[in-house]
Amino acid sequence: MKHYKKKDFPTSQIRRFLGWHTMMEFTPSLFGCIIAGSNHSFEMIRKSKECVINIPTVDLSNKVVGIGNCSGNDVDKFKKFSLTAVEGSKVKAPLIEECYANFECRIKDNRMVNKYNFFIFEFLKAHVAVSPKYPTTLHYRGEGVFMISGRHVSFRRKFRPENL
Repeated sequence: MKHYKKKDFPTSQIRRFLGWHTMMEFTPSLFGCIIAGSNHSFEMIRKSKECVINIPTVDLSNKVVGIGNCSGNDVDKFKKFSLTAVEGSKVKAPLIEECYANFECRIKDNRMVNKYNFFIFEFLKAHVAVSPKYPTTLHYRGEGVFMISGRHVSFRRKFRPENL
C-alpha cells in the first residue's frame, strides 16, 4: 500500500480536489453547486430558478477554456464558439448539443444562496449520448486545471445488489 508524503495546503484551494458541486440525494435527484456571485450566470439562474448542466468531452477543451475566458454579459457564447443551442423540455435554459450530456435543473432550495452562493438543484431531465459508454469528459478543478476522465474499473460484482 502506498503512503503519501503530505504538506500543509491552503484550504481556500481544496476545490481542486473536491470540485464545485456535490450530489446530495438520489430521489429526488438533487445536487448542490457553488456559483460565484460575480459570474454572469449567477443572476440569470437566481432570477429564472433554472439552468442546464452541460458535460463536455475533451475534444471541446479549447471551446470550454474560451467560454471561461469571457462573460455572457458581453458576448453570445453560442455564436462566438459555434455551439448549437437546443431547447430543453423542462426548462427554458438552452442545452449545448455538442456536449456528451445535458441535465435540465430547477432550484429546489435557495436558502444558502445569499450566504454562500450555494444553489441546491433538482435534476428534472437528463439527456445522455448513447455512446461511448465511458466518454473522456472534461471537469474543471480551478485555477485553469481540468481533469479528464480516465480508465474505468468495475467492482460491481463485489457489491451487494442493494448497495448499487
